[in-house]
Amino acid sequence: MGFSIGFSLGSHILVRNTGKFPPLCRKERLNLSTMCSEFNKPCKIRVPLCKSELVDFDERTSPTEIRKEIGRCYELIHRLGRGVVYLGSSRMGPDHPHYSQALELGREVANLLDCTSWTGAGPGLMDAATKGALEAGKPVGGFKIAKEAGEWTASNFHSYLPSETYLTCRFFSARKHGLVDAAVRSSCSDRTAVVALPGGIGTLDEMFEILTLIQLQRIGSELPVPFLVMNYDSYYQKLLDFLGDCENWGTVSKGEVASLWKICENNSEALAHLADFYGLPSSGEERHEVSLHVQIE
Repeated sequence: MGFSIGFSLGSHILVRNTGKFPPLCRKERLNLSTMCSEFNKPCKIRVPLCKSELVDFDERTSPTEIRKEIGRCYELIHRLGRGVVYLGSSRMGPDHPHYSQALELGREVANLLDCTSWTGAGPGLMDAATKGALEAGKPVGGFKIAKEAGEWTASNFHSYLPSETYLTCRFFSARKHGLVDAAVRSSCSDRTAVVALPGGIGTLDEMFEILTLIQLQRIGSELPVPFLVMNYDSYYQKLLDFLGDCENWGTVSKGEVASLWKICENNSEALAHLADFYGLPSSGEERHEVSLHVQIE
């Protein structure tokens, strides 16, 4: 006759009599604070876990800390302004062809919309979009995270962005709040967008979370936000085929997903779509002509 652990929270564990006694690690020591005379009733015991298993639950689960971090994200957006949010891989470096395409897109979109560019302030395609916006001389902002795919970030500091332009988030939920809020239009004069560059699991997670919010009209219901998927070299084609299968199975309504985003095969299509969405000249020459016309008047 023995005990098995039924539920654990911190160092307090609820124990029930099951007739089986599971093996404990050698460093674990059971100090029973209370023993029940009737083994068919639950009783509480205090179990110090192995040192490697100790977790600060108060720090991890504190809703107050998460709210504070979300508040700091909102403060940064209020200071730098809403704009275009870029999602994308942290693994595609400067030697990848999609990097140069993302850099060009970041530069041209910043010039077209004249707004802040927001990224995860990480490496890869996020870095490309950031550098493109800086080349255009436009403001940038970022929500950094302590871990990017495949590598740990040793410090909270960015290699070239001023510290006042980005925030290093401890919580993914706060970071996501920031990325979403940075793209939400609060007035007709706001020019924002969500641009999904090629990416992996993290990018897909962010893409579909924002897509769901648009689908359920939690964002963009009054002032729509353009959502662009950059299908460089047919990167997302199999995903689009799968969504087509979802329509055939009836799990997605016909044409529903296509109405929520714009699939762009190249940068020219993306710029043309944004220019049409906001009623702007689509080419650099046309924008220059408009600028001259305004100066003459």
